[in-house]
Amino acid sequence: MSIKENINLQELPSHIAIIMDGNGRWAQEQGEDRLFGHLHGVESVRNIVEGAAELGIKYLTLYAFSTENWDRPEYEVTGLMELLVETIKKEVPTLNKNNIKLHVVGATDMLPQNARQELTEAINETDSNTGLQLIMALSYSSRWEILNAVKNIALDAKAGKLNPDSISPELFQQYLATANFPDPELMIRTSGEYRISNFLLYQLAYAELYFTDTRWPDFRKENLYEAIVNYQKRQRRFGKTGEQIDQNKTSTTL
Repeated sequence: MSIKENINLQELPSHIAIIMDGNGRWAQEQGEDRLFGHLHGVESVRNIVEGAAELGIKYLTLYAFSTENWDRPEYEVTGLMELLVETIKKEVPTLNKNNIKLHVVGATDMLPQNARQELTEAINETDSNTGLQLIMALSYSSRWEILNAVKNIALDAKAGKLNPDSISPELFQQYLATANFPDPELMIRTSGEYRISNFLLYQLAYAELYFTDTRWPDFRKENLYEAIVNYQKRQRRFGKTGEQIDQNKTSTTL
């Protein structure tokens, strides 16, 4: 029996974020080069995107490449960029077939010209799709995002476009790269690491965190289902007491 049967489809997280970790270590454990792991990680991306779309998840954010990843060995970075371009070219027809809309957040100006071009074309070609919103975090870091937001707020305040007294959590969020998306309710990290690694620090304030030892190239739909079932067993309180949450549930069902 699939774990999928234990999922309550009425209580799905609308937004899942995933740190896809462990490609390099997986490859080394196979006696292969690190790029071998990244290549197999693409299969996991396909599988999980398909699984999320089948369930009816509305938003899926995948942490594909951080600003810190630029410091990795040159051959690995070059190989990753080539894999990115090749993958985007291949996947656009599948995205359109499954009504999936592609978005990208991050310092994309740091990407090679051919990668930026392929991303732009893919975003434009999937723009009218209304199903799963697939958000790729590329050349992204949360500190970059927050610093960029603060700079832009300061510039607008200096130009008289906003009053500093009007700055609120809602206004600040409008300056983030993720302004058009709701905050994730569930964050998954693969490969056994227990940290967030500069990923959506502001947006994950109230997310449920799920860590698994499974390396990303081995992560499949059943692993995703397991994470969702675990999420659904938790009580999300947002600073309130468990009794308050239970009372609210009771009142809304009466």
